[in-house]
Amino acid sequence: MTPTSKAPEEAREDGLGWGRSVLMCPPEHFDVTYSINVWMDPDAHVDFDRTWRQWEDLVSTLEEAGTEVRTVPAVPGLPDMVFTANAGIVDGTTFTPARMSKPERAPEIDHVRARFEELGWTIEPPPAAPQEGAGDALAFDGGLVVGYGTRSSASAYAGLRARNGWTVTALELTDPRYYHVDLGFCPLDDRTAMVLPEAFTAAGRGALAELVEDPVILTPEEGAAFCANAVVTGHTVVMPQCTPRLGRELGRRGFEPAVCDVSEFGKAGGGCRCLTLALDVELDRAASFTAEVVG
Repeated sequence: MTPTSKAPEEAREDGLGWGRSVLMCPPEHFDVTYSINVWMDPDAHVDFDRTWRQWEDLVSTLEEAGTEVRTVPAVPGLPDMVFTANAGIVDGTTFTPARMSKPERAPEIDHVRARFEELGWTIEPPPAAPQEGAGDALAFDGGLVVGYGTRSSASAYAGLRARNGWTVTALELTDPRYYHVDLGFCPLDDRTAMVLPEAFTAAGRGALAELVEDPVILTPEEGAAFCANAVVTGHTVVMPQCTPRLGRELGRRGFEPAVCDVSEFGKAGGGCRCLTLALDVELDRAASFTAEVVG
């Protein structure tokens, strides 16, 4: 996948159409006590005071950019519950809980489901096969770009498509470093997204080249720094790191990076996007739908 040679136009006036309301979980019980991805080392020291400062800085940065932050209470014994992106898929005021592939994270879902019930949302049944929420399913141009192969199963999306009429482009993930799609793909608006080619197969890269009119191609170094794991609110891109080159590419398209150090959470394999679940996503639903599963 190569960058487009056409000079990009300005980002649309209102930027991304979702991301102005998110659910987060305070890091009261965050720690690295087990290893379920290649970034996690239970012997690594977590600085708990620094963890709180980083989380509070992320919250304040999001709020200053115009994002409403709601919270779900942390639960003892669930250190990864801070990564609310994986809790499920939002569509309007309907919440589809995730089905976690790792038993260590499975108990989180009941607590998040209860929070959505408090908010008065409609709760759908979870998929029959593993599917790890919005961490593996990001809204783009009315549909979903989803990941499978490491933590989510391709078969999970068949039932979701049939039930909801969503347009789904399913991309195989094979690099264990990028175990969720939100580590290699970040929508910026309906025609622009940050893309890390190394996160996807050749077929997946081809599918994204067809889908994304104006991709911002990340370098391997930017991908390893979790630059794709960003939260976009309007024209502000809240991200763990941003190189000068990437900052220029975003700026040419009318976006402004806001860097938030979340390196303590990086010890568990998460960045800014992982720590948030967008609550204002609305997906297109159709009586007939299309689907593409890309190996």
